[in-house]
Parts: sequence; structure tokens; C-alpha cells
Amino acid sequence: MTPSSRLAAILDLLTEVESAPRPADAVTSAFFRARRHIDDQDRGAMLETLYAILRHRARLGWWLSRQGRAETARGRLLAWLALGERKGPDQVARLFPTPLSAADSALVTALHGSALDHAEMPEPVRLECPDWALEPLRRRFGADFAAEMAATLVAPPLDLRVNPVKTSRDQALRGLSRLGLRAEPMALSPLGIRLPDRISLALLPGLKSGEIEIQDEGSQLVAHLVEAKPGERVVDFCAGAGGKTLALAAQMQNRGHLVACDVNEARLKRCAERLRKAGLHNVETRVLASETDKWVKRHKGGYDRVLIDAPCSGTGTWRRNPDARWRAPDLGLSALMALQARILASAARLVRPGGRLVYATCSVLVEENEAQVAAFLAAHPGFALLPLGEAFPPLQALGDHLSLTPKAHGTDGFFAAILTRQA
Repeated sequence: MTPSSRLAAILDLLTEVESAPRPADAVTSAFFRARRHIDDQDRGAMLETLYAILRHRARLGWWLSRQGRAETARGRLLAWLALGERKGPDQVARLFPTPLSAADSALVTALHGSALDHAEMPEPVRLECPDWALEPLRRRFGADFAAEMAATLVAPPLDLRVNPVKTSRDQALRGLSRLGLRAEPMALSPLGIRLPDRISLALLPGLKSGEIEIQDEGSQLVAHLVEAKPGERVVDFCAGAGGKTLALAAQMQNRGHLVACDVNEARLKRCAERLRKAGLHNVETRVLASETDKWVKRHKGGYDRVLIDAPCSGTGTWRRNPDARWRAPDLGLSALMALQARILASAARLVRPGGRLVYATCSVLVEENEAQVAAFLAAHPGFALLPLGEAFPPLQALGDHLSLTPKAHGTDGFFAAILTRQA
């Protein structure tokens, strides 16, 4: 693609992302499926520009408002070219796929030579923090609020999890090295591999064969804390598309019974497809009508391990899904927390005496994490908190809960608490 045609495609993609109710990754996947003529190099360059604009959305919007412009996809792209890529008015005019209007030319001329940050920007704008999450995040991080928010604006590396049913981490590392890729074993996840450089996923044949999966190190650690063993009965209560289900099934070495539950049938179908590709066949998928589905009551006390990857605000995923920060939880934070409490209380019924319950979120908010666990333990004296160090000694320094952030740990933001049912 020429630079101009690439910008035209970026503008089309950005327009779709901003107008669709779906997450950006779902929109981009559909966009490129419909345009298979776009090669990997152009696709990578387009995605890099798109996600840069999404990561700087508040600041770009502030500059547009300062210049009296509406916050449109065209305006954001013009502002990014001037502020983010530091292109002059003549360069923008030559590259842009359609002629610039007088207002467009005035905008890029006014922005030329300015930096993205400005001394007059309010702190939430400079840190790209939405109003709905501002106070909860300030309570969570205190003096570290600005540094933690800045870490969410850095693009994450590519994290992989090895499927031990098909290969080992050493074998996978050797295979990546033969492909000329720089890869390193993760410090905490025993099955994790990190690729620090941007690459095309087409360069990873292991993704098609099921030998490796894309999974953030924090998510891998959450699954690891379940410690599902071969021959056990295990439930992944909010399985979704199955990222952690795959990890649990591999832990069980295809022996035992794993039930992947969710209220969304389409997500569970995607989960089943991924399980087949990975060579994992000890999993049953089950659609639930709600968190209190009759199936839960019928199987009370019937499982050794239960994982609850609860629906949450997603504040821990912002560096990976920058568009998510501008979508407040559909239910509102208070209603979402009430749902989490109901899910936790209901799924806990499945745990046998002496069994393990892991409650997890991809949130960094205390209200969704530590506060939920404390309230559950107060209402359910038959459960006790198991400190991380007892379950997984390498995490002993983290204290009683797994609480990860991009700044402190180089992962997405994840929380997990291990609860055991008294025998």
C-alpha cells in the first residue's frame, strides 16, 4: 500500500472502531477478514497507528477542543499526524487520502510544533483517565497514581503460554530462536515466553498447531494458582472464550473432568474450538442461564477446584485494550460489584470440603478485589484465605493476594485470591 492508501484504510478502521459498540480488537479482526488483500506489514503498521490514537484519545480530544474542532475520527487522525508523528502541514497535505479543507489545514498548522502534553491539561486528560474510574484509581494507588496510569499507556509485549500437552517451554524457545525471533522465558510463569519485539502473528506456526497460546503472564499466573491436578473435577465458572480453560485443561494433562461455564453460548463455542486445536479433550462446556443456574445447586460440593474469573471493570487491561477505558461498565460499577458478589457466593457452593476456590479479576480496583474477598469471608466462615506463598512460593513476596500492575510487574493488571473450604 502507498502511504496515502494506508492512511485511507486507517481512517476507515478508526471510524468503524469509534462507531461500533464492540471492543476495538473485535472490530479490527472483522475489518481485516473482509480485506484479506492487506498484507502483514501494512496490517501491522495500521494497527500500530490505530492503537496509538486510541492510547492518546483524551489528549488528542483536548487539542481538538482547544482548536474548536469536533472529536471525529478524521480530526483525531489529523491531530495524531501533527502531534504524535510530528508531521508538518505540507507533509500531512501530501499524505492525507482526501484533500484537506480550509479547517483541516488550519488545524494541522496550529498544532505543528506542539507536543502531545500541555501544561494546561488537567491531570486526568494527561493521564488518559476516564471520569468514572478516577476516584477509585486514586484510592487504589495513592501517590503512585500518575506512574501507574502512565504505565497503562505503554504498548505491552507479546506474551505466550506453552501448551505442555504438545511441547515444552525449552522446545518452544528453540523453535522461536530458529525462526530468528528474540524470545525469553518469563520470570514468574513456568510456562510463559515473552517476545519483546513487535512481530506478525503469522510468523508463529505454534499458534495454528496449538503448541502455544497468546496469554498475558498475569493471566497465566491466575490459572496456575488453581493448581488443577490430573484426575480432579474442576470448574471454570466464567470461562468466556477459554483462555484460562486451556491452561487448566493442560495442567490436568487431559485427565479428569473440567467444566467450562458461561452465560454466553457464542463465547463457549469459541472455547470449544480452541480446545480441539490444542488437543485437549477433558472439557465439557456448559451454558448457564445465570450465576444461580439450577446446575450449580445440583452439583453442590462436587468439585475439587473452582475458578471464578469474574466480569469486572477491566481496568487492568487498559494497556492492551486502550479503547476499554472509555467504556464505563454497562451495569455501572456498583451493580457490577453486586453481580461479582452473587457469582462468588453461588460458585462457592460447587467446592467440596477441603477444595480450593480462586476468585480473580482483570481489575486493579480494591472494590472489585480485596473488598469482595473480605465481604465473602465474613459471610462464609467455612472458607479461609490461603496466602500466595503457601500455594506458589515464588509469589510469597506479594503477600496474601495476587495483585499485579503494569508498572510494578510488567503484566496486565490482575487480582486473585485463593480460598479453601474447610474440611
